[in-house]
Amino acid sequence: MDFIISNEQLEQWCSYSPEELKKRKDLNADLRVRSESRQFYREVADLMAEELLANNAKGAATRWIVPAGPIDQWDYFIERVHREQISLKNLWIFMMDEYLDWESRLIPEDAPYGSLHAVMKKNVFSKIDPALMCPAEQIIFPDPRDLDYYDNKIEELGGIDTIWAGIGCKGLIAFCEAPHSRYYRISQEQYRNSKTRIVELNEDTLVALSQRRFGGYYDKIPPKAVTVGMKSILSAKRIVCMLRCGSWKQTVLRVMLLCTETTLEYPVTFAMKYIPEKIVFCDEETLEHPLCKE
Repeated sequence: MDFIISNEQLEQWCSYSPEELKKRKDLNADLRVRSESRQFYREVADLMAEELLANNAKGAATRWIVPAGPIDQWDYFIERVHREQISLKNLWIFMMDEYLDWESRLIPEDAPYGSLHAVMKKNVFSKIDPALMCPAEQIIFPDPRDLDYYDNKIEELGGIDTIWAGIGCKGLIAFCEAPHSRYYRISQEQYRNSKTRIVELNEDTLVALSQRRFGGYYDKIPPKAVTVGMKSILSAKRIVCMLRCGSWKQTVLRVMLLCTETTLEYPVTFAMKYIPEKIVFCDEETLEHPLCKE
């Protein structure tokens, strides 16, 4: 049976002050709090560069799962790549997800909004010196036309080194959201072993994305996506989470740090339990919570 977080547990976790959380020794992850998000994005970039340098020195491949948001860390990473002439030739980049239209087709790259291929090409990949950049075939998006290729390639490469992740309000990683159908059930074991798949976005995700970018204009947000599954996510040796947005992420941060069971309510709990190394960056505002002030 799935573990359900009780109101009493949630209220207890949300009652701790930021200073209490910083001092706790039993958190599920290495918590790194910075005054504002741009400070931790530079630190994340340094972690990226150091891992790449270490693997390059061993002649080993580096295997990442990365989001198309947040991407602020990439500018700092690219600065360092160019300054130190760090080669990305042995880097494999597995993008977490891609939007789909209502018919489960990819959004054209020249569309005004919705193509994560276009976002990454414009804001990240095109900024990297081609002489240092990894081959195009080592940048892999989940593809609705060949759902098995993504997971098979990760398995062939021996799993993932690090996932660089933003986390949603209800604990999504990529578009691995809480199952929401009233007509069928998914067990924890099924979810833990879930593969790349096509999903309909949960309503809270549509609300968040439309509010953040289009003033609540829901029709601007593609209703579906193709996403990495939890099986490939949990093959990682490390996950580095980046949380900002203040009140939108304050409760899920507490769940990530303090919930010791896995729950389909908050899929990120699977990563907190099963990935060996967990680092969580957040800003001071996101560490706050209204319940800790009562």
